[in-house]
Amino acid sequence: MKQTKPFHHGDLKRVLFDVALKRLDEHGVGAVTIRAVAKAAGVSHSAPVNHYKDLRTLLTKIAKAQFDTLLIEIDTRLAELNDKPAPRIEVFAEAIMEFGFRYPNRYRLLWSKDLIDHSDPELLSVMDKIYDQLCLEFSSAVQAGRFDKDTYAVALWSMIHGYVDMRLSGMFEPLNDSVSGAPRGKAIIDLFKSVLK
Repeated sequence: MKQTKPFHHGDLKRVLFDVALKRLDEHGVGAVTIRAVAKAAGVSHSAPVNHYKDLRTLLTKIAKAQFDTLLIEIDTRLAELNDKPAPRIEVFAEAIMEFGFRYPNRYRLLWSKDLIDHSDPELLSVMDKIYDQLCLEFSSAVQAGRFDKDTYAVALWSMIHGYVDMRLSGMFEPLNDSVSGAPRGKAIIDLFKSVLK
């Protein structure tokens, strides 16, 4: 009996995206190839080129969507807070950290310059929105004349990214701070917040 291929109702682009994201989550970026995605979607290996010219384009679109999700999460949390700067800055750190631990393979992809096109205008736009918002929060949170807002933003993002990366690589264990009792990630954020007071 001939196997029936899935009917995509004219939205093969979305199907390919969803299949690629599922493979990324379940098996890592190495499992995301145009041929593997096409096979899982039930189409010929040449069909994806009509929607994604190559693997880099597909992975860039996936990365852009993850930053969109991160931006929405940050904006939603910020909308629930007052204007006190420390909790607003904490939102960024927590959102990035939580995203990394919830979706480790997606998180690793975001920073893989060899796999995605970081010069893509749409990707750059959403990344800049997150970064610019973080800088804006620091503008009202730090004492003028010590360091510029970009130094604070880069320091926070680097610290959080380093911790998440080391956890995902198995170099750090998810332990608690022995003094405060807080989970290590929370304690790191609290440590950074202390310099804002």
